[in-house]
Amino acid sequence: MESRQSKLEKELVTLRMKHRDLDYAIEQLQRDALFDQLQLRRLKKKKLTLKDTITKLESAAIPDLPA
Repeated sequence: MESRQSKLEKELVTLRMKHRDLDYAIEQLQRDALFDQLQLRRLKKKKLTLKDTITKLESAAIPDLPA
């Protein structure tokens, strides 16, 4: 049985790969002189949402320290 920590790490790896793929797609779209602004905004919003999710998971992965 996988630990919570290893599940979190696998999820983070998956999300980081999706984030990187979106970054590449945005870069490719912007190279086209006639790129679709709406599509670009949607990709950027999706990328930002992924980044927010990654940040939350990274924060959850940090163990709580006793006061």
